[in-house]
Amino acid sequence: MTEVLVLRTGGVVEVRLDRAAKKNALTGAMYRALTEALTAAEADDDVRVVLLGATGETFCAGNDIADFLEPRPDFAESPPQKFIAALVQFSKPLVAAVHGAAVGIGTTMLLHCDLVYASATARFRTPFVSLGLVPEAASSLLLPARVGHAVAAEMLLLGAWIDAGRAERLGLVNAVLPSAAELATFARERAAEIAANPPGAVRMTKALLRDRDALRARVGEEGRRFAECLVSPEAREAFTAFLERRPPDFTKAAR
Repeated sequence: MTEVLVLRTGGVVEVRLDRAAKKNALTGAMYRALTEALTAAEADDDVRVVLLGATGETFCAGNDIADFLEPRPDFAESPPQKFIAALVQFSKPLVAAVHGAAVGIGTTMLLHCDLVYASATARFRTPFVSLGLVPEAASSLLLPARVGHAVAAEMLLLGAWIDAGRAERLGLVNAVLPSAAELATFARERAAEIAANPPGAVRMTKALLRDRDALRARVGEEGRRFAECLVSPEAREAFTAFLERRPPDFTKAAR
């Protein structure tokens, strides 16, 4: 069971996280399923748009912390890094519908989407530093470009929550809808509207909006540092404390 649903309506493929009981925290299997869905959509000429969403009250609680404790001999080939690479490479429009909390990769994946819509309950957080980690998915490049250095530092160094209204003002999301039902309808309508446009012009426009070389370079740099951090005493203490439901004690994790 991959806990990722893939639905098709005309030229729109809807990819939905479906692990609501665990707040849609991503496991290795889910990352692989997401990568496979993007790869299949990229290869299918009849697919014009991918719409990302989730079931339940949380969009995505980030990476499953238990997975962080698993050994990763080749981090660049790990499921999370392959998913990030697929996001960077994806040449068709990505639309996202965010209901509830989007944490870690739940927020950084949205920076690769062309249009992001949220419900009034949506909120966003990137708590990498508090876990002894560094930003990923080129968020250290994309987030300052989107919201400015000061807000990016607030999000990346403090792990501050950004609510839906502020996210819209900052340009993290395109629009906020009052409810989950209205959000789903609105996002599907926008995806269908894009799918009705000439596909060649749409893809070329997306390519012009993105500097993929810069994104790949930053993803590689972040990935190398992220891999170092994963095995650091700081991160191990942060992960263990999270799973044991206690405050971390970084005095014991001094390098």
